[in-house]
Amino acid sequence: MFAPHSIPTLFRRVSIRKSSTHAPVVLRPYQERCLAACIDALSNGSTRIGVSLPTGSGKTTVFISLLSRIASPPESEEATRSLIVVNSIELARQSADQVKRLFPNWSVEIEQGAKHQASGTADVTVATYQTLSRAERLFKIDPRKLKAIIVDEAHHAAAPSYRTLLSRFHPDIRHPENLESFPQGNHKVPVIGFSATFGRHDGIALNSVFESIVYHQDFLEMIKEQWLCNVTFTSVKANLNLKDVTVNSRNGDFNPTSLSQVINTDTMNDVVVKAWIDRAGSARKSTLVFCVDVAHVRTLTQAFRSYGIDARFLYAETPAVQRKILVDAFKAGEFPVLVNCAILTEGADIPNIDCVLVARPTRSRNIFAQMIGRGMRLSPQTHKQDCHIIDFVDTNSRVGGVVSVPTLFGLDPNEMTVENMTTEDLEKRAAEIDGLRAAEPPSLSSTPSVPYPASITYVEHDDPFSLNETSEKPSHINALSAYAWVSCGDNIYVLELLSRGFLRIDFDEEDNRFCARYTPANFGANPGRSPYLLSRQILTAESLSEAVRGCDTYAQRIFPNSGTSGLLRSALWRKKPASDAQKNMIRKRWEKTLAYLGTDKGNDFIDTMNKGDAATIITRLRNGSQARYKKNVKLRQKLLAAAEKEERRRAREVVQVGPLAQDIFA
Repeated sequence: MFAPHSIPTLFRRVSIRKSSTHAPVVLRPYQERCLAACIDALSNGSTRIGVSLPTGSGKTTVFISLLSRIASPPESEEATRSLIVVNSIELARQSADQVKRLFPNWSVEIEQGAKHQASGTADVTVATYQTLSRAERLFKIDPRKLKAIIVDEAHHAAAPSYRTLLSRFHPDIRHPENLESFPQGNHKVPVIGFSATFGRHDGIALNSVFESIVYHQDFLEMIKEQWLCNVTFTSVKANLNLKDVTVNSRNGDFNPTSLSQVINTDTMNDVVVKAWIDRAGSARKSTLVFCVDVAHVRTLTQAFRSYGIDARFLYAETPAVQRKILVDAFKAGEFPVLVNCAILTEGADIPNIDCVLVARPTRSRNIFAQMIGRGMRLSPQTHKQDCHIIDFVDTNSRVGGVVSVPTLFGLDPNEMTVENMTTEDLEKRAAEIDGLRAAEPPSLSSTPSVPYPASITYVEHDDPFSLNETSEKPSHINALSAYAWVSCGDNIYVLELLSRGFLRIDFDEEDNRFCARYTPANFGANPGRSPYLLSRQILTAESLSEAVRGCDTYAQRIFPNSGTSGLLRSALWRKKPASDAQKNMIRKRWEKTLAYLGTDKGNDFIDTMNKGDAATIITRLRNGSQARYKKNVKLRQKLLAAAEKEERRRAREVVQVGPLAQDIFA
């Protein structure tokens, strides 16, 4: 490991085209690699490219330096200007100030609101997308004079507001209303997007703006290479029951209003403050706290103050002037805790932050990375040694997909305690677990080691037409009895007593016992009347084996003098071909099931089945297996669709160099 300031010999210098009166810009090696990747892509004909760099990597320095290396296109030598599109006045000011610092001979103007009116003729115009959404402001920028457009926080670029303005400069970016806004005969202005979170979790197609990602640098890699500060992690286990928190169907993250009802409570806010006091209070000078919503911001700030801690807050409606005063005071170390909601996840350049408190659970890896990334900037001026990241995880894994410090490293938060651990500690632990998994025998590689259960619940295959549990292939209940018991699913077991009715065992969840009932046949039933009399309970038992033994004994009473031979699985009648009446009944119900499920499957098995197999299927049908099967199939389909959607959502957050996928909608 080495510190960035200790290796000046590895740096290369940016060639500055317009200035020779100030010190040249010195870039880090990964920044040079990034610029080389961009120039290479542009040279090979790409005109819509993306760059993924984490918070604290110097994105602004990189894209301004990139502008100095992009020449005017051969077909339009007058195209010498550049446009930088940002999403806030703070970012506009930061970008404009950085342009002036790096290239003081360049003219730079800001186009934003009523106070900042640009001429459109400067070397660099920095504009907010909100201002450019107004036609009279957008038309100040002449496409013929532009050599490049930089889009900061480019993960927003697929939104209609961005595509509206970008479609004026590039014909391959379609206007959201399919309007023709690109001037005829103009050159394609290269559009280069920069973001720390180029992976989208909300399904919006970034490929509608960008062709490919040409460079990606992960924040964990930068920590290892010491371009970001060292980090220590602590995950606080709390009783967070997120099970009933609703999830946004579009982006897959928690709905803030629903999440706030669980997180913004007196108990939880007290846990957050006490955890901070215990783990960071005396050692940390500048803590940034992320909350769920505005109400949470206010109540958590008050909770800090109730312990005598000078905590202050800001949110989206905080006036810009007041926001600047507050952030400047926080940068100066005038107070130790700044609480916010969503406003400082992007574009906040506060290097002195040495603790980040994530008090809002999220299912988005990008949002989580944005939050913790706020504290990873190097800050030699404040002698900051590292940043302490504190997040909160549920004591029980009741909701899948929640992102936390352990999950960033592929670890299960319920299987380990994260207390003042570094990235090296967590990576070592992840490697150890991977090693243990690799060392397991192949047959056990996917099966966790668990103690032998005190009791067993059998999960039946409840397809009523399945032949997996017939006389040829007995199920587990047949290991308990020689009689032809039929498993009907949902812990229901039936023994047909030929002309004497049937025995049925159900599991009573309230009493946690098996209950057996006998339903006798109605011998004198007239046509149209039930062939059975009222059922009666004959026994209850703690286990299925006890219930089966008791029912077998009861059957022997019904058939005295060894008359139960016809109930055996091995009974000769079961081997004979099924009757036409049996086949017709099964075929009719089978066709209804196929129509319900919308599948096309043959029924040849019906023609070849024997009486025993047919009796098994008919018993299942009479005891509700078909309805349960339909319900369970639909439920499985729903769960599978949800799992596939969740997998697609997670895949979207993985950034890889290469073409952007076409089908990334939720």
